[in-house]
Amino acid sequence: MNNKLSFLFLPPQDDVIRVWHQRLVAFPGPFKFHMAENDADALELIEHADAAYGEVTPELLSRASKLRWLQAPYAAPPEGFFPDFLQKHSMVLTNFRGIYSDHIAVHVMAYILGFARGLHYYLPRQFKHEWNPEPLDTGVVALTGKTVLIVGMGGIGSELARLCATFGLRVFGVDARRTDPVPHVERIAPAGNLDQSLPDADFVVVTVPLTPATRMMFTRPRFRAMKPSAFFINVGRGGTTSIADLIEALNAGEVAGAALDVFEDEPLRPEHPIWRTPNLFITPHMASYGPDLDERRFAIIRDNCDRFASGRPLHNVVDKVQGF
Repeated sequence: MNNKLSFLFLPPQDDVIRVWHQRLVAFPGPFKFHMAENDADALELIEHADAAYGEVTPELLSRASKLRWLQAPYAAPPEGFFPDFLQKHSMVLTNFRGIYSDHIAVHVMAYILGFARGLHYYLPRQFKHEWNPEPLDTGVVALTGKTVLIVGMGGIGSELARLCATFGLRVFGVDARRTDPVPHVERIAPAGNLDQSLPDADFVVVTVPLTPATRMMFTRPRFRAMKPSAFFINVGRGGTTSIADLIEALNAGEVAGAALDVFEDEPLRPEHPIWRTPNLFITPHMASYGPDLDERRFAIIRDNCDRFASGRPLHNVVDKVQGF
């Protein structure tokens, strides 16, 4: 009699997932690992699955009588990943959060340092072959004592706070759930206090996932609430920010500059007016790039397999209603 637990990789498959499958099969343990090559395979195999990796449809879930754990293939699942049928299911859902924290935090520091040294002025002038320094003692920001407001104090926010402290920056946080002390963060306010926190910030950094509560979190009134000398940075999800409102705020001088790695619609069209907006850094949704990401994902799956089999709490459990 086969008493092994069943773990199913749902389609679509790629070479990375195939390697994960081979490595997991080679481990002795209580799981038997399966690959669903297509939708028909998935419908058949999910009937016996105790755990799965990927996205499930209502039809798949209706057949998943044994499913108790689903590993989402994202760190912060996109909006709509948690429909009602998934929210109501008793399964535990986990994600890959935390694997990008160091890379994204460094990316944000690159933005902050770029603004601090006036690179938002000088890079465009470089491309036009212009030797045109700003007047003496202007066009730069002395970071010591300046304030960074991090909206979303998860793994990225915590690592960013550590980096900020090394440059003498003060750090405040805003978070929907977190209330425990975080090293290098002076205070964490609830999400409802965002408007009261914005006027204190010299840099506003958005790291939150896209949920109904965060969609269009930043529009013109919130840009106007910031200091005219402050900089806005978004490395979370594009749908948290109105790009049209940000363009207007930048052109009106209501904020000093902005750095964006994420956008409402991607890829960003060549004719989009954001490209012609001053005092702006744009990167193409690559703040998370760095070595060993696939290995970090695999480590989470491997560790949670051990935890699931032994009845221990899983890492990276997601609140299916809130979406993170």
